[in-house]
Amino acid sequence: MGRPRHPLLSTDRIAEAALDLVLATGGFTITGIARKLRVQPSSLYNHVSGRDDIVELLRERAMSEVAVPADDPGRPWRDVVADIARSYRRSFARYPQLIPLLTSHAVDSPQAITMYDALAVTLTRAGFTPADTLRTISLVDSYVLGSALDVAAPDQPWHTRAEVGPELAAALATGAPKPERADDAFEFGLAVLLRGLSS
Repeated sequence: MGRPRHPLLSTDRIAEAALDLVLATGGFTITGIARKLRVQPSSLYNHVSGRDDIVELLRERAMSEVAVPADDPGRPWRDVVADIARSYRRSFARYPQLIPLLTSHAVDSPQAITMYDALAVTLTRAGFTPADTLRTISLVDSYVLGSALDVAAPDQPWHTRAEVGPELAAALATGAPKPERADDAFEFGLAVLLRGLSS
């Protein structure tokens, strides 16, 4: 029997199987990936060092569409942060199920570090202290990931029930259909966040 035309295993195939499992069940195991790929668990270790390595492959996939603007010292820092935040949200909104998994592991993916480094350079040039730079990166992270989860919310994320008062009912009546509601809330919040950082 000859060799298969395509290798049975690769980091891409392992990442794809892990992603399928996370999307279907909310998590993955080495055994589950091996079963899905019809190989022995030990075979996976020829391509990945373990679970943490697979998590970072998933992070790379979630962040694969994050566009980091070209380094331009003359560009306003708010514009750079806003562009990164929008791109970061769009990229992660494709895989909201990955967010709980990825936030429980320390970041070690080149794509993620490149984005965080661009934020740090931009904020430092704008006069932020190292401590405030870290606080701001953490703030942007929390805001963007929460907003990416909101993209996956139901079309009507709030039920109408007896406890809903007239003020909340009036507010809910203004909500646009998905995804416009989530996009509008994100842009509103991003503007508030950037104004707060400017003060």
